[in-house]
Amino acid sequence: MALTDEQRRHLEDRLKEERERALQVIRGYDEGRSNPDKDGDLTNYPYHMADQGTDSFDQEMSTQLADRATRELEEIDAALQRFYETPDRFGVSEATGKPIPFERLDIVPWARTEARG
Repeated sequence: MALTDEQRRHLEDRLKEERERALQVIRGYDEGRSNPDKDGDLTNYPYHMADQGTDSFDQEMSTQLADRATRELEEIDAALQRFYETPDRFGVSEATGKPIPFERLDIVPWARTEARG
């Protein structure tokens, strides 16, 4: 079943929202890297080994979140390209050629395939 005009508008908005969310994560990571003293510590010298471990964990978590957001941004941009350039293929599974359920697209608007059972 093809998407309705209302569903298409909704998914376009969702793609734009998710794109902005991913960009905010990436910007936050970039700001954190350019301002390493943002954590509130007065010196770079940890008072306790646990402080250094926490800082390392926080940096690793931020890096992983930024990496994920970067990959999602690439998928979102590709979905927007499909949405505008080949609208008849948007929302169609690349694996089966069947329509992707609207409920799945609402959750993951850049989805390329149907949900796995």
